[in-house]
Amino acid sequence: MPTAADYRDTHRELVLGCQRRDRTAQRALYGHYAKPMYNLCLRMLRHAHDAEDVLQVAFVDIFGKIETFNFDASISAWIKRIVVNRCIDHLKKRRLLTTDLDPNRHDSVDEATNAEPAPEALKLSVEQIKRATLQLSEGYRVVLSLYLFEGYDHEEISNILGISVGTSKSQYSRARKRLAALLNDQK
Repeated sequence: MPTAADYRDTHRELVLGCQRRDRTAQRALYGHYAKPMYNLCLRMLRHAHDAEDVLQVAFVDIFGKIETFNFDASISAWIKRIVVNRCIDHLKKRRLLTTDLDPNRHDSVDEATNAEPAPEALKLSVEQIKRATLQLSEGYRVVLSLYLFEGYDHEEISNILGISVGTSKSQYSRARKRLAALLNDQK
């Protein structure tokens, strides 16, 4: 079974090459991470041209800061964090993220949202779920993507987005409900 050190050392030679500004290593690192990071951008930003632009900006940042990477974490986690931050920056520039206007309003989340999905929900195709997810509002889609697809917890999301933990939970709960409604409409 792989250890934490194994994950931290994944692509170590490529990273060391990138830190030496070796173009071959940079191309290889980009080739390995571009597609999954593009998909992350697309989930968060909805539009292919925005995802492509943000991905390019993120990789400029990655290669510009690669000498600061010290193998305390995995390179994939470090890259993902930069890409997520660039996506958030892009959304903030467009001012489409949800703001926390009333922090007391979002302190509790309906327990019913933590229920297991209905059996018919398991019969949906990946394409149907992708289409429905892209129909969510920016705020809902970002929180849902960070929590459900990227594995961040609500405290981390609140720090990343500058919102309260309650707002993150509320946005996630509402996103799930809206997603379920959209998926029901597709049937």
